[in-house]
Amino acid sequence: MKLHLNTTQGQNAITGHGDGYIAVNHQPISDAVIVMPEKLIKPWIVGDFLTLTMDDFASIIELQPELVVFGAGQVFRFPHASIMATFAKAKIGFEVMDTPAACRTYNVLASEGRRVAAALLV
Repeated sequence: MKLHLNTTQGQNAITGHGDGYIAVNHQPISDAVIVMPEKLIKPWIVGDFLTLTMDDFASIIELQPELVVFGAGQVFRFPHASIMATFAKAKIGFEVMDTPAACRTYNVLASEGRRVAAALLV
């Protein structure tokens, strides 16, 4: 699916997604990725969903976003509760959704000037 968004120039925007890829600024990425308006971490080195630990998210906490939008892949599923609890303790919002919804949500929040990070599994 192609996404179109008017964003502040120079911001990272998710411009598309589909089976096995996410496009950031019209460049397809086939690995897990962390997208922030001013920063792109690709690939985000993680295993599959079932092996996620807090160590996989530590670099995101260091970036100090106000909110993390976690795209869990093509299927909605929650990561281990300890991951969500660690974000709550750090006073960083953590929203879980499937990856297509996370892509759309990230774009809206970034366009509002929010300090958001999208952590996306492809």
